[in-house]
Amino acid sequence: MSRAEEFEELRPLLFSIAYRILGSVSDAEDAVQETWLRYEAITTPPASAKAFLSAVVTRIAIDVLRSARVRREEYVGTWFPEPLLTDPYDDPQRAAELADSVSMAALLLLERLSPLERAVFVLREVFGFGFGEVAAAVGRSEAACRQLAVRARRHMDAGRARFEAGRREREELAGRFFDAFAEGDVAGLRELLAADVQLVADSGGKAPLWGEGVFGAANVARTLASIVPPFVRIGGAVEPREVNGRPGAIFRDRDGRIVNIWSLDILDGQIQTIRTVLNPDKLAHLGPVADAWAVVREATRARRLPPEPGG
Repeated sequence: MSRAEEFEELRPLLFSIAYRILGSVSDAEDAVQETWLRYEAITTPPASAKAFLSAVVTRIAIDVLRSARVRREEYVGTWFPEPLLTDPYDDPQRAAELADSVSMAALLLLERLSPLERAVFVLREVFGFGFGEVAAAVGRSEAACRQLAVRARRHMDAGRARFEAGRREREELAGRFFDAFAEGDVAGLRELLAADVQLVADSGGKAPLWGEGVFGAANVARTLASIVPPFVRIGGAVEPREVNGRPGAIFRDRDGRIVNIWSLDILDGQIQTIRTVLNPDKLAHLGPVADAWAVVREATRARRLPPEPGG
């Protein structure tokens, strides 16, 4: 197998490591590309291409994360990871674990860790690397990595939701949610929303949003029920999809361009959080992006118009 073929075979793993460390699709892709350039440049092939490339992409991701944290401190409004529709690393035996580790909630918990803790947690807890491989990747002793792993696991366990719904339950509840949403059924929506549900958005100051968010079942249900009719009248479509391993949706304008992405957190049989990513910079990797400001203006005008005959 050639070096290029070997790299391509490992690319899904490398991207998945980098994305979990960085929470950014574009940064993860850049890290993988830089890893290839370094791999291409070495003269002596490593004993294990997987160990070598995983170590290289991890070190690159750690460096990128350290500089990204400065940018995130200056970010306008709430920061969410860039949405991921499909994790390229496919391991059917560990599909549920991998989906859990890539959820918006898990990635936001990872944000609380230091770059080293985050890298150690991802390599050890998510991908099952031995401590010797982890130590080589992050440039620390095995003993230090064990301590980092314990601290990271403690932080993650402390913030992780209890009694999270299983996949089948999530899908069933999400189906009911999007049916009620499409029908503008306020009562149906309220039944599915936790009392303290949050509707929060990441616009990066580049798209319209609901202030600091919308909170409480009654407020969120009314807000949701008011969105669909004008959006549909201007040709918009809501496309239920899995987003970061959880139920979600893509909102598209009449031309199929992406307006925003939703991801649902489901706990104790109810929807606890609805996260929406509106920042166009975080959607560009998914396809053409709509002008959200223009969509909102058009939908606002449509809301003020009388219903069409028979509509």
